[in-house]
Amino acid sequence: MERRGGGYVALFRFGVVVVVNLDDAEESALLDSVMPIVSGKFAERENEAYDILIDREAAEHIDARGVITLRELSIERFLVVAHALAKSVMLAHHETSVMPIMTRVETIALDLQAGRTPARPAQLVSKIGNVLLMESRTVSRIEITEKPAITWDDPALDRLYERIASDLELRERDVALTRKLALIARTSELYLDLLSTRQGLRLEWYIVVLIAVEIVLIVYDIFASS
Repeated sequence: MERRGGGYVALFRFGVVVVVNLDDAEESALLDSVMPIVSGKFAERENEAYDILIDREAAEHIDARGVITLRELSIERFLVVAHALAKSVMLAHHETSVMPIMTRVETIALDLQAGRTPARPAQLVSKIGNVLLMESRTVSRIEITEKPAITWDDPALDRLYERIASDLELRERDVALTRKLALIARTSELYLDLLSTRQGLRLEWYIVVLIAVEIVLIVYDIFASS
């Protein structure tokens, strides 16, 4: 985290930048400065924008209009809010990414129901890889269900994080995403197992046919030489 002019900036290792009180030029300059150290860039950038209202008497929360109400904009409070917003935007990215895969899973189920062979094995292997990568990033890097260290010894900051996380539905969205990823993985693995079984049966038939052909040739040689 660093302070720039009258604003704050928080950088997260899973690829999210949270800024407050930066104008468009400052924000663009910031993003340009961090791009050289970023690896695994996403094809499309995910953005979420919120307004901040400072009210010392109001309850701290995020309302349905996307307005964050805080009693003060201290470094500590900014960091707490930044952690929650960073997790929210990363969840949004994964939620968007998983939608076409879920559509493909439904197509696979319909194909299997109709007795058709769905996608090529390489395509499903790629999808399983994408799912495993998404699970790895969600669990090991983002740690959706974990509270930031800054809240551990401060009950007020802990309450603020709990409220913001609840308003953003972080835990509910994480559970829903985890279930979708598990379903995708199970469906893909099931189809690959089915495909492997079919290929095994096909190979066995090839062997049977080859043996039969060999027997026919042997019998033909015997009759031809007699």
